[in-house]
Amino acid sequence: MDSVTYPNDKVIEFVQEEVVPLRVPFDAKPLSDDFNVQWTPTLVILDSKGREHHRTTGFLPPEEFIPMVLVGIGKIQFDDGEFSKAISRMNKVLAEYPESDSAPEAVYYRGVSRYKDTEKPDPLKEAYEILRTQYASSPWAKKAAPYRLL
Repeated sequence: MDSVTYPNDKVIEFVQEEVVPLRVPFDAKPLSDDFNVQWTPTLVILDSKGREHHRTTGFLPPEEFIPMVLVGIGKIQFDDGEFSKAISRMNKVLAEYPESDSAPEAVYYRGVSRYKDTEKPDPLKEAYEILRTQYASSPWAKKAAPYRLL
């Protein structure tokens, strides 16, 4: 990622605006043990208290790195009960990176966030329909399959 992703101008700008990066070698004890880093690159998205909300292992090109981090930030907001912020973050992924590997997860979490925000099942059904039609081979489509019964 050092030669392709991190030097990318869009990635540099995104990281400077959105996150506080911390680079830890996989063998740097105790942090590598604390976060179960077994291989590099492992990207762990933490909240301000150091709690993990999202992770990925392996190389990501710039067009996958940014949406993955956006989903991670959205999951922090989701986990904190800030559903409107999570919805906004997932909408950004879907508007700017609809073909990314993170898009199906963004659809899923947008639907769940909308449900938790309104307590109405329609957003769950909508998420399933989008996943079924646009991202059918995604594991997120399978995870959302029960929502078709609502």
